[in-house]
Amino acid sequence: MTTFGVLVFDGAEELDFIGPWEMLRVWSKYVKGPERCLLVAEAMRPIVCAKGLSVNPDVAFADCPPLDWLLVPGGEGTRHEVDNIALTGFVARQAAAARAVLSVCTGSFVLHAAGLLIGRRATTHWGSLDRLRALGDVEVVEERFVRDGEVWTAAGVSAGIDLMLAFIAAEAGDEVAGKVQFYAEYYPLDRRYGTAADAAEAPAYLRAKP
Repeated sequence: MTTFGVLVFDGAEELDFIGPWEMLRVWSKYVKGPERCLLVAEAMRPIVCAKGLSVNPDVAFADCPPLDWLLVPGGEGTRHEVDNIALTGFVARQAAAARAVLSVCTGSFVLHAAGLLIGRRATTHWGSLDRLRALGDVEVVEERFVRDGEVWTAAGVSAGIDLMLAFIAAEAGDEVAGKVQFYAEYYPLDRRYGTAADAAEAPAYLRAKP
C-alpha cells in the first residue's frame, strides 16, 4: 500500500499543506494515486495552525508507517520545529526510505535541519530567501518550485499547489496531473493586483514577468 504523509505542527501555514492536500486527495480518490494519505504529527492532539485553523492528525510519529512520500509545510512554527529533534529526526528517518520528500515555503528549513538540503538546489518563501542563503550549503533558486533529485521545494504558501501538480505529473504523467487540475479547476488568472510584486525583495520568477 502506497502512503503519502503530510506533516503538521503548531504554527504551520494552512495553505502550505491544504493546497497540496486537495491536489493529493483528488489524485488519490479519483485518478489512482496513493492508496493512503495521512496527516502526521508528533502527538495525537489538535494542531493549531498559523492563522488559527485547528486540524486533527491521523497518526503520531511513533505509529506512522513507512512513507512513500512526505510533504513538510512551512509557517511561523518552523522557527521552533527546526530545533525539535523529535520532528527533524522523524523527517530524516522517513526520508531515508521515501521515494520523494517535498517542502513548501519555510518547510525547506525543516528539510535542512533534517540534513536533506545540503549541497542541493532549493527555494523557499521570498521573505526567507536570504536566510536560506545564509545557511551556506544550499544553492538557492528563485523559482516557483525546484526539484533536485528526490527532494522538491516550493516558494511560499500557494506555490505548494503548483509543486504538487508538477510532482503528480512527474510521478503519474501529464494526463493524470491534467485530470487533477481539471477536477480542482485550478487555472490561475495571469493577473497582478497593485504593485506589491514590484518590490525589490520579490523573487526572480516574479521580477522576470512583464
